[in-house]
Amino acid sequence: MSAALLMCGIVFSSVGFGYVLYGRKQRAPVPLVCGVALMAVPYFVPDIALLVIAGIALSVLPYLFRP
Repeated sequence: MSAALLMCGIVFSSVGFGYVLYGRKQRAPVPLVCGVALMAVPYFVPDIALLVIAGIALSVLPYLFRP
């Protein structure tokens, strides 16, 4: 595990935690699911490029599916 992978995992997990808090408070399922996914993805993705792509995609997804 490299330092860059660890730092990206911390950043994306922090964003995911924010989405989970927002999704629970607003009762919005899309940010809640994206937040849980953002917190789980760093555990399963061993490559930094795939982690960044998945993290950015999951971070942008709630903005695309706003009601």
